[in-house]
Amino acid sequence: MVVVMEPGAKPAEVDAVVSVVEAAGGAAFVSRGISRTIVGLVGDLAVFETLNLPALPGVSDVVRISTPYKLVSRQNHPETSTILVGGVPIGPDTITLIAGPCAVETEEQTVAAARMALDAGAVLLRGGAYKPRTSPYAFQGLGEAGLRILATAREETGLPVVTEVVDAHDVPLVAEYADMLQVGTRNAQNFALLQAVGAAGRPVMLKRGLNATIEEWLMAAEYVAQRGNLDIVLCERGIRTFEPSTRNTLDISAVPIVHTLSHLPVIVDPSHAGGRRDLVLPLSRAAIAVGADGVMVDVHPRPEMALCDGPQALVAADLAELSTALTGMGRLLGRPPALAAVPAYRVLTRAAG
Repeated sequence: MVVVMEPGAKPAEVDAVVSVVEAAGGAAFVSRGISRTIVGLVGDLAVFETLNLPALPGVSDVVRISTPYKLVSRQNHPETSTILVGGVPIGPDTITLIAGPCAVETEEQTVAAARMALDAGAVLLRGGAYKPRTSPYAFQGLGEAGLRILATAREETGLPVVTEVVDAHDVPLVAEYADMLQVGTRNAQNFALLQAVGAAGRPVMLKRGLNATIEEWLMAAEYVAQRGNLDIVLCERGIRTFEPSTRNTLDISAVPIVHTLSHLPVIVDPSHAGGRRDLVLPLSRAAIAVGADGVMVDVHPRPEMALCDGPQALVAADLAELSTALTGMGRLLGRPPALAAVPAYRVLTRAAG
């Protein structure tokens, strides 16, 4: 059961709902989104129904939800949410292009990749300062030094930063630098981390686990939402199957299925799904065709020198072709690019050109 508060509900009214529920022996979890606040209830439903919660000040509705992921369920919120990241929308009305290096290696490489992304029409910069790798001998990222480089790239381009956090202990530090916290596939069921990012006050991108079912993916999102954060974007990035021709198998059907089950926006990461540069464009087209709210891709100024995932990284020409394709498909679907305010860098480069 969830209590949906009115858009203008006061904090004291939300606290009153929590107090009534707790006095009746239940637990109440407050989750705040961009435009609304909801309170998820855990306990005896029969007792809750005797509390006359709809009559409390500031309450818009009380909804009984049958799914185990109550806060992120479409039963709770019938329309797909739009999540703002540094003013950039990710949602049903636009198509959002997120691009940047898989791993932050140097300031020169990261800023160059960010400018490539910006010039191609990307509106968010992705980049990994912490890199959980299968091999302990592989490049693990630069840590806080990488976060500082991402902050420099943001200053240079105006692009808000999406970066991964791999340990609950590091969440406060990463949140100081990031506009959006990413939880990667290997941590998709790290419940302590999910709870920590849920309480961090930043939008969250939650990748699907390598072996996760859709319900497990949505339950992971519920962990984030239950700690007070409804600003969640789901990212389908391929799952592990018996097929060795691609790095992972992109479950393109997951996009429309999740949209029927949850109000959260869904994007696709074709770079990590296919693992090959030549697959990024066709997989991106497929993602937009089935209703994805955006794509996130790897770019690198010199992929042959990349310390991480060079074979899947796009160069400037590839990225321009991808952007053109997404814009054209978006025009057919009535979904324009999610362009935020034009950064100073873009104005300067256009004037120089």
